[in-house]
Amino acid sequence: MSGFLHELGADEVRIGVIVSVTAATAILWRPPLGTLMDARGRRGVILAGGVLNVLVCALYPTVRGLGPWLYVVRAAHGVAEATLFTALMTHAADLLPPKRRTEGIGLYGISGLLPMSLSGVLGDVILQHGTYADLFHVSTAFALASLLLSWPLRDVRHPAGELPGRGFLAALGQRDLLPLWFVGLVFATALTAQFTFVKTFVLATGIGSVGLFFTAYSIAAIILRLGFAWVPERVGPKRALAPALAMLAVGYVLLAGAATPSAIAVAGACAGLGHGFTFPILSGLVVERARATERGAATSIFTALFDAGALVGGPLLGAIIRDVGYGAMFLCAAGLVALGGLAFFAVDRPAS
Repeated sequence: MSGFLHELGADEVRIGVIVSVTAATAILWRPPLGTLMDARGRRGVILAGGVLNVLVCALYPTVRGLGPWLYVVRAAHGVAEATLFTALMTHAADLLPPKRRTEGIGLYGISGLLPMSLSGVLGDVILQHGTYADLFHVSTAFALASLLLSWPLRDVRHPAGELPGRGFLAALGQRDLLPLWFVGLVFATALTAQFTFVKTFVLATGIGSVGLFFTAYSIAAIILRLGFAWVPERVGPKRALAPALAMLAVGYVLLAGAATPSAIAVAGACAGLGHGFTFPILSGLVVERARATERGAATSIFTALFDAGALVGGPLLGAIIRDVGYGAMFLCAAGLVALGGLAFFAVDRPAS
């Protein structure tokens, strides 16, 4: 997306603003989405989000400039992505046994990590031989396949005797969830450095490729989850979280000084190892601490943090790039992860 916007004439700050508009729309949609899932189930929400996703992907080739139509399409995509990300993740949590939930979320998350590699490489190939319109047509086909594959899903019933749901705001303000909202927002804001700006970093420096970075990133995370998904529940999720955050920060430090394609790959692998554990650990802690009848609301809040991170990180990191360059921006992302992690461990008291 950042490459497409760059081709339309947007600089890094404008790209960050456009990403933030999408994120803001997704955040506004999260409260009714969480309430709807807890009241009506997940399947209907997943199917509706899938239909919207197909339509939005098909609309991208109609975008010709940086005018209002781009913002309409991006806002609609924000709703589609928020719906699918939240509802599919909540449905996965419903299916998993509590004692292996972090492990299960990590393994399920491979279905999100693997496309980072495949789509990065596929995008590079498509753009070598075609245009962004061709890329969006392929995206539409994948969106349609996703919709068709989601049709057989069925809702999981909550067992009798569960505490009643109190609504979205109650989950938002639950005391033992507040530290998770904080560290999740820190994590999500830092991720903007790679998901929004690695493409323009490659274009500006000529070093490596998007496919190279995200292939190393996703392979490292997938290997970690396939071989060691059991570790967080064996040693304790919070004990495993500290080195995961540290590895993500190391990846950004290495990316700040990268001058060769191999350095890009190493940085991607380190960041992937950090992401490989951080996301399922935080997800599992959210599900564990939230009431089962508020799981949709809690998951909506957690996934909204990634849109909030883009909302904050897009313009902020874009401005840092404009003023002092990509190296300083990646170092700032590393510092954010390190300081945010330290603050989380200082204030989070529940034994996990």
